[in-house]
Amino acid sequence: MRIGIFFGGPSREREISYAGGKTAFENLDKQLFTPVLVFVDSLGRFILIEPSQLYHAGIRAFYPPASYQTNQFEVYVESLQNSLSSGELAQIAQSIGTPILPQDFKNHFDFAFIILHGPDCEDGAVQGLLEWYRMPYLGPGLLGSAVSIDKILQNEQIARANGQQKKMQVVRWENWHKQDQKAIFENAMQELGLPIVVKAPHQGSSIGVAIVRTAAFEEFSKAMGQCFFALDVNLGHWQTLTQTEKHAFAQKMANLDEGIGFPVVIQETQQTIYHPQELLAAIESAASSFTDLLLISANAEDQVLLEEFIEGQEFSCGVIQDDDGRVVALPPTEIVKLVEVFDFKTKYKSNSARKRIPVDTTLANNLLIQHHIALVFEKLGMNTVARIDGFLTPDGQVLLHDPNTLPGMSPTSLIFKQMAEIGLNVTKALTYLVRQSLRERIRTGKDTIRLRHLLADLDERIAQNLAQKLPEQVVEFEATDEAFAQARKTFGQINAAGTHQAIPILKISTAERYQLPVNLMFKDYVEDILTMLQEPPHPLVSHTIANAAPIIARFVGSFEREVKRL
Repeated sequence: MRIGIFFGGPSREREISYAGGKTAFENLDKQLFTPVLVFVDSLGRFILIEPSQLYHAGIRAFYPPASYQTNQFEVYVESLQNSLSSGELAQIAQSIGTPILPQDFKNHFDFAFIILHGPDCEDGAVQGLLEWYRMPYLGPGLLGSAVSIDKILQNEQIARANGQQKKMQVVRWENWHKQDQKAIFENAMQELGLPIVVKAPHQGSSIGVAIVRTAAFEEFSKAMGQCFFALDVNLGHWQTLTQTEKHAFAQKMANLDEGIGFPVVIQETQQTIYHPQELLAAIESAASSFTDLLLISANAEDQVLLEEFIEGQEFSCGVIQDDDGRVVALPPTEIVKLVEVFDFKTKYKSNSARKRIPVDTTLANNLLIQHHIALVFEKLGMNTVARIDGFLTPDGQVLLHDPNTLPGMSPTSLIFKQMAEIGLNVTKALTYLVRQSLRERIRTGKDTIRLRHLLADLDERIAQNLAQKLPEQVVEFEATDEAFAQARKTFGQINAAGTHQAIPILKISTAERYQLPVNLMFKDYVEDILTMLQEPPHPLVSHTIANAAPIIARFVGSFEREVKRL
């Protein structure tokens, strides 16, 4: 089956998507699938590219090409749309691959593996496009996608599903911009207390999240601007900056992990600015007429969500399904944060948290978390896969938020860690995602017969592969984090090739070696493995394995979770 791996996209999460494209390409089972790379640029064009384009530091390292990264500014292609013709923009797309149109998708692939995040990508937009052209795709369908992109609607629907009570307020841009902002802050403190969690309702990857911990209005105002994707520029202060500092400000605006992104609109002049160099010129020009400028992203949020701060153990829990659609909540992962605010940079670019499976609490509490997760997954109209976050409060309440229907796909993403707890490595997990997504597309009653044939053929091939006794290939590594990281990479490569069975072995010393089960290869550090060598299987994980028996039987046959001393 030809698998079109869709990655990139127009949202602020495109770099996470770019990294996920590499994971899917490298880990898809090559005995079942032929990967076809489809880079989606930030102007919404679909471009077939070669695998070599996956191995850059980021999107801007190859697209747009270096000749367009002028004046020492790194930009995305949307920054060029005001200065280049449509023909020139088309040439840029052609410089990295072959642009294709949706009506031609079936000529190139049989299934769309969507690794796109954020607005336009997991809100039903691209899913609707694919349904129109009868192309089966990864993940929940239109309903689940539409609900799970809107944090405000999520909160309301989760409360209806499980009865949870969580205080929140919604502030519209019009009210924030025209009303007494300090009065809005006072009201929020009165209704929600401190700290206040401030969220951009349509963003993921912890973009547009801030926590206001004090009664200082300046802190609240900064958080609101961050989540509306609006920024005040004091022109008096601007004039005191050096050229280097001004340049750094303009570059920061273009960096999606810390700026509001281009294009931006200057509120006072209603100019739309596409490029950092244009922004510098526009600010300098306005300095003689204005004392302040308000810069607003062209893709700004119209509302901001305010929530009460929840004290408790934070967790994230994946959900999958068996062939009949029965929901299986995976063992939840507790997120132990080492920083106060878990934003984009700390989430993806530092060792800012430790993760443990399951949550460090009673079996009853872990089962309660799984119950709520499965209930919300069903009631919100999701299918195939999701990851839902939440808190376990000190008094035993489970409060959920932020369902994610297209979880991040680095090899160490939480969804893969949790699927490993029931015996599925990354390659098997990706096969599950393709197979179950096909099953769910069939339920919609569109192109039913063709999709049934596609599913039957895939099931036959999965069963044939499972019946084969593959030769073993040992992956031995010493008890260091560096050796473990390399072993994980080799382990994944062997699994994806599908010609051998990878056997991971941890070498403590010449006399002490252990054959490890799949789940231990998904820990963060060797220290975590060494700790688990001394512990019996957690009853919550054993319960989940029993609950997931049909899934395990289909994709791995059986799962031996015991550590073997050699």
